[in-house]
Amino acid sequence: HVQLAESGGGSVQAGGSLRPSCATSGHTISRDCMGWFRQAPGKERVGVASIGSDGGTHSRVSVKGRFTFSQDNAKETTTLRMTNLNPEDTGMYYCAAGWLFGHSINDALLRPTLFDSWGQGTQVTVS
Repeated sequence: HVQLAESGGGSVQAGGSLRPSCATSGHTISRDCMGWFRQAPGKERVGVASIGSDGGTHSRVSVKGRFTFSQDNAKETTTLRMTNLNPEDTGMYYCAAGWLFGHSINDALLRPTLFDSWGQGTQVTVS
């Protein structure tokens, strides 16, 4: 099983930047999709960005042009580079790993059940 550990969250003012990352251990290579999800208080968890084993990425419209999802060459660490943050970006950010089962990385953000490994989350607060 893959173990995930998020870090790098924090509290910033609107317009600021953060770079939460997700460190992986275990059989990371066996998974073909990584994703970042966000859950704000009182709201459902939503997909933020996903990346496939081929390096292709997808993100929700609200973060397009502001967030960049990347993975190191060894696929040991994934980083969500967030810029121009706004209060709507506030929430607990979770890293997840899973299998696409024929779905696109676009579909993955709407199908959290495709991810069978989840981190404990890192808090991002924008004021």
